[in-house]
Amino acid sequence: MLNSFEQSLLCFTKKQQGCNWLEFLFSSWLLIFLGAAMTQVSTQLSWWRGAVIYQIYPRSLLDTNGDGVGDLQGIIQKLDYIASLNVDAIWISPFFKSPMKDFGYDISDYRDVDPMFGTMNDFDKLIVKAHALGIKVVIDQVLSHTSDQHQWFIDSRESKTNAKSDWYVWAEPKEDGTAPNNWLAIFGGCAWEWEPRRQQYYLHNFLTSQPDLNFHHPEVRQAVLDNVEFWLKKGVDGFRLDAITFCYHDELLRDNPPKPKDKRQGRGFSEDNPYAYQYHYFNNTRPQTLGFIEELRALVDRYPGAMTLGEVSSEDSLSTMAQYTQGEGRLHMAYSFELLTEDFSAAYIRQTVEELEASIGDGWPCWAIGNHDVQRVATRWGRNCSDPNMVKMLTAMLCSLRGSVCTYQGEELGLTEASIDFEQLQDPFGIAFWPKFKGRDGCRTPLPWTNSDKGAGFSDGAPWLPVAKEHLSASVAGQESNQDSVLNAYRQFLQWRREHTPLIQGEIKFIDAPESILAFIREAEGIRYFICFNLSDKCTEYRFSLSGEVDAKKLDVLSGHGLVTGRLIDGGLALPAYSSFYGVLT
Repeated sequence: MLNSFEQSLLCFTKKQQGCNWLEFLFSSWLLIFLGAAMTQVSTQLSWWRGAVIYQIYPRSLLDTNGDGVGDLQGIIQKLDYIASLNVDAIWISPFFKSPMKDFGYDISDYRDVDPMFGTMNDFDKLIVKAHALGIKVVIDQVLSHTSDQHQWFIDSRESKTNAKSDWYVWAEPKEDGTAPNNWLAIFGGCAWEWEPRRQQYYLHNFLTSQPDLNFHHPEVRQAVLDNVEFWLKKGVDGFRLDAITFCYHDELLRDNPPKPKDKRQGRGFSEDNPYAYQYHYFNNTRPQTLGFIEELRALVDRYPGAMTLGEVSSEDSLSTMAQYTQGEGRLHMAYSFELLTEDFSAAYIRQTVEELEASIGDGWPCWAIGNHDVQRVATRWGRNCSDPNMVKMLTAMLCSLRGSVCTYQGEELGLTEASIDFEQLQDPFGIAFWPKFKGRDGCRTPLPWTNSDKGAGFSDGAPWLPVAKEHLSASVAGQESNQDSVLNAYRQFLQWRREHTPLIQGEIKFIDAPESILAFIREAEGIRYFICFNLSDKCTEYRFSLSGEVDAKKLDVLSGHGLVTGRLIDGGLALPAYSSFYGVLT
């Protein structure tokens, strides 16, 4: 194709050098046809730019065999529902073989489906149906650590001389028998665990049952890449890379420096967790990670259209996002915890996005305001606000920022954080830090498909976590028939968004506005949209100053999104509570 395209271009531009008129016309037609085809292929290869990716927590979507745990067949059955949401892709949290100490993020076999979720044949069927519905499939890859029940670790811990002895991070104790350094684990306590077989400590940045791989070892890196390629050959469209900043450690095992008390808040860690007491310079975000990312990208690029999305957690997450996504040879995009905190204001959102935009260059961001690790956004940012327009506005705001979007199952229903009693907790994080931190179970409860007290349509058995009673009134069945529901507003907005290129690919520039107003311009292909969100529960007037005017005659061009809408007044906007405004700038 490329040779034909080049020949047509040559004939077109050098007609006088031997091409007759018939050849010229044919070449012109071929040039147009091939150019369009190449543009279409290019678009397919970059499907992830501006995509909305729906995160599925498989344990809690739908249980089809009555064991109380969601499964792959449940995902298959609900793909038509997910397609109706007008999302572009699904991201499936881990379904691999695992002892489930951290609910799948502790993998014992990267190339097998845990029987709890089904079979590999189920996964193959899932891919086929998703692709038939036009939905891309992204899966989690947990590369930095394995389960302690993985065969690699079982072999490694047996001796200091076996073939996999250096596949994990082992270290000698200090002379007094204590741990090699002061590194701490996210889930509490020392990041080192004593292994009597080897008479050494091994590193675990998370649970003691999640030993860290030694990425300094080339055989480890190759084995990890081989596992990734296994799923590429299966036909997956991309990977969400869990804890990607934790792959490498400082080989000198230097102590992390202490963090001042006034710097300990943020990224989900507070003074309730000693992890916040350190700058994690030596067990996180090491410079060698970039080299591995480039190896990973080189592999993924051999499978056209496949993409990588990194989860970034570092001392300067926005800078790391920029660094990890800049250039052709790094991650396609990354997201951090910067919008997963309790901080909620127009000023904070603007500052966060602008800081990334200032450094990301040709990199591409991905934004999320909720996932399986944090309190649900309707509670965290909405403070359990009873006005459904609040969560409708939050979805629109998220999906109007420059970048791609990860949205978490249940956000389309406006679900709030579920209240879980200590006796019902499953999350080891919450059990360890109760009652100051109640863990992540409150955002992981089963999705309510009906308002039935018996399983809410999720399961015929006893659910692994209780269905929140407060979620029954927000069930899918209950919202389907209500045209003004959060669910139908979610569908309507995402369908509307697809029709507007500036919201998918456009640049972003923020505009000064009063405290409760987030205002910016999105521009693509010479088209400029002026966009505002009132984040407060009060009506607000906004007098703006722009380079250009909002075309009052084109307001209908941007109608149909289904949100509470502001209106133009003399010199500005009148914005009702939790409203939005989209206007075309001349």
